[in-house]
Amino acid sequence: MSVIFSKTPGLTDQQTHYCPGCTHGIIHRLVAEALVDLDLLDTTIGCASVGCSILAYNYLNIDMIESAHGRAPAVATGVKRVHPDKTVFTYQGDGDLASIGTAEIIHAAHRGENITTIFVNNAVYGMTGGQMAPTTLEGQKTTTAPKGRDSGHCGMPLKISELFAQIPRSAYIERVSVHNAKAVRRAGRAIKKAFAYQMEWAGFTMIEVLSTCPTGWGLSPIEALSWLEKHMLPYYPLGVYKSLEDS
Repeated sequence: MSVIFSKTPGLTDQQTHYCPGCTHGIIHRLVAEALVDLDLLDTTIGCASVGCSILAYNYLNIDMIESAHGRAPAVATGVKRVHPDKTVFTYQGDGDLASIGTAEIIHAAHRGENITTIFVNNAVYGMTGGQMAPTTLEGQKTTTAPKGRDSGHCGMPLKISELFAQIPRSAYIERVSVHNAKAVRRAGRAIKKAFAYQMEWAGFTMIEVLSTCPTGWGLSPIEALSWLEKHMLPYYPLGVYKSLEDS
C-alpha cells in the first residue's frame, strides 16, 4: 500500500495548544517541511519570543531558545555569530515583532544579519487578550479599541514587508498567507526559499505570513478565513517585496 501522507519528522508528536482555527499549526508544519527538504533539521536553531508562538519549541523538532518579548532577533544574532554554521531563525507574532521588538528586528535587518524571520501577522495581540496591535486594521474592533481602530488617534497599521524591503541589507522579503490551500503551498515555497538564501549567506530574510486569530477576532474558524481574505489581503497585498533575483 502506498503512503499518501505522513507527518513530517520536523514536528514532534505533541498535540498543539492553539485555539480551533488558529493557523500557527499550519505555519509550524511549513517551517518543519522546509527544514527537512533542505536537510537542515539537525543543524537549525529557532528563537521564539513571547506570544502565541511561545511554545513553538514544543512542536518543532529542532533546538530552540525562548527569548524575552521582542528580543528574538537579538538572541538569534548572538546565536548565529557564535554558530555561523547553523541555520538560525526567529518565529514572531505582530505584537512581538512590530511593537515591543521593532528596534531589534529593524537593526538586525539593517546589519544584514544572516538569519531568517518567520513573521506571523494576525493583526491582533492573540495571547494576551485580543488587544490592538500595530498591524490591526483601520476600523477593526479589539478589546482596547471596541469602536475600531481610529487612524487619526492611533496611526495607520504598519506594513512591515514594505518597510523592510527598503532596508539596504535585507535580501529577501515576501508576504504570504495560509487562508486556503493554494496560499499554503505558496507560503511553503517562500519559507523554503528564505532558508535557502540563508544557506547562501545572502543576508537578512523575512517571510510575513498573514494568519487568522478566530478567538481574538470573535469569529468562527471558517469566518476568520473569509475575514482575512476580504479585509487583510487588500491592505496587506501578497507578493515578493524584495529578492536578490530582482537586483
